[in-house]
Amino acid sequence: MSLTMSCAVATSLESHEHARIAERLGYERIWFFDSPALYPDVWVQLCRAGERTDRIGLGPGVMIPALRHPMVSAAAIATLASLVGQERLAVGVGSGFTGRLAMGKRPMPWAQVAEYIRVVRALLRGERTEWDGAAIEMLHSPGFAPSRPIEVPFVVGAQGPKGIAVARELGDGVFGAPIPVPGFDWSAVLTFGTVLDEDEDPGSERSLAAAGHAAGVLLHFAAEFGRLDLIPGGREWVAGYDAVPREHRHLAMHEGHLVAINEHDRPFVTGELLGGLGMALDRAGWREKLAQLEQGGATEVVYQPAGPDIPRELETFAAVAQG
Repeated sequence: MSLTMSCAVATSLESHEHARIAERLGYERIWFFDSPALYPDVWVQLCRAGERTDRIGLGPGVMIPALRHPMVSAAAIATLASLVGQERLAVGVGSGFTGRLAMGKRPMPWAQVAEYIRVVRALLRGERTEWDGAAIEMLHSPGFAPSRPIEVPFVVGAQGPKGIAVARELGDGVFGAPIPVPGFDWSAVLTFGTVLDEDEDPGSERSLAAAGHAAGVLLHFAAEFGRLDLIPGGREWVAGYDAVPREHRHLAMHEGHLVAINEHDRPFVTGELLGGLGMALDRAGWREKLAQLEQGGATEVVYQPAGPDIPRELETFAAVAQG
């Protein structure tokens, strides 16, 4: 199996420690989620991780343009590059699934994402460009940022045709979830779940704590994009949110997002659902799944651990992927 093994974390106050563990276990890169309604600031935590690691690649996976002026992102990228070196940094950019929906907003139009990428990359090259009707340029003196050009790869978080077109035009690769986007030399795919212990039931307390969030994420995704018919019990699940006022429903849906099962979701997240979605598998099952992802066009598998024992999740997945 030739897949690059990397991981992603729901950026926490301990993410820098998770980066150290991932580096020790042989992960090539660690991506930090950019969802400020749910997690600490992604750039602060990336810099903390950079100070505590020596080799592992680092980057936001993926940053959301609507959250920051392009100059703010360019300065953040430059800061991390000055700390770890440009060769360790990669930048993921997307239209905003969790990062936008958790604040009651739809994902950004892809035309806006594309223009944002163009402007940030121009700034990093040291060019004068324009945003919001004003000329902008990185004016940092020596000692305040690396000299330009700052050359780091960008991957575009996309699944549909518009996002994939942006990735082909402006990116160095693509970041898909939960299935890979084929046809790219660099195609990262986000995957969730837990490696079951020998003879462990997918519905065990440990499995639910480590992988239950993953089923919740797919239920939320299906609800947002009208695909609840693809998930057993999906329509009954979404009906459970009817009692929540519509203007607050996005807040209830995102409690524990990518971290744990919230109380609304708990009755619907079962071992049967986790097993059926390929999120609680034994070692053989995971090897088969990784082979399928590779056959589907993935070149990098991005594993997101969760639950009360992140080191255990990173260790067991590494053992499967490297075995």
